[in-house]
Amino acid sequence: MTAIRTATVDDAQEIAALVNSCYRGDSSRAGWTTEADLLGGTRTDSSDIERLMTAGDSIFLLLTENDEIIGSVHIQKEGSSCYLGMLVVKPTLQGGGIGRQVMQAAEDYARNTWDCEKMTMTVFTVRAELLAYYERRGYRRTGEFKPFVSYGVNGVAKVEGLEFEVLEKSLS
Repeated sequence: MTAIRTATVDDAQEIAALVNSCYRGDSSRAGWTTEADLLGGTRTDSSDIERLMTAGDSIFLLLTENDEIIGSVHIQKEGSSCYLGMLVVKPTLQGGGIGRQVMQAAEDYARNTWDCEKMTMTVFTVRAELLAYYERRGYRRTGEFKPFVSYGVNGVAKVEGLEFEVLEKSLS
């Protein structure tokens, strides 16, 4: 049985392991969200997850199945907007609608709990299939770009010139 719930600091290590398994290393290649060819190292660690979790207006929502975390997303309120990041689904379960379910829970939470008017995110510009996935879910490309900057727990670039594009979606 699956359920959506808010994460606690006790979940930080399991969330970090799931995020890393989705974005880095050979385990990430089982799904389509891998960044293994773009970045080396880890994507996050439990300390980073705890830091985000305990920041003001910042939560992780989890999709669990039989007490195992199979999907996760971080959202943070920023005024009348909400930032969505680290949307992940266990690599072997990707492509079955779990990501859409987790994203919908995040959008509902931002709209209904925080009264946010829009959701924003950043996506690597070289990830055309990921940009298309979010566009199919109502996000629009803003034309605003941000460079990738490694800060120790988010990996080391394997390619030059990595940048993000900001996407946004109206929640009203």
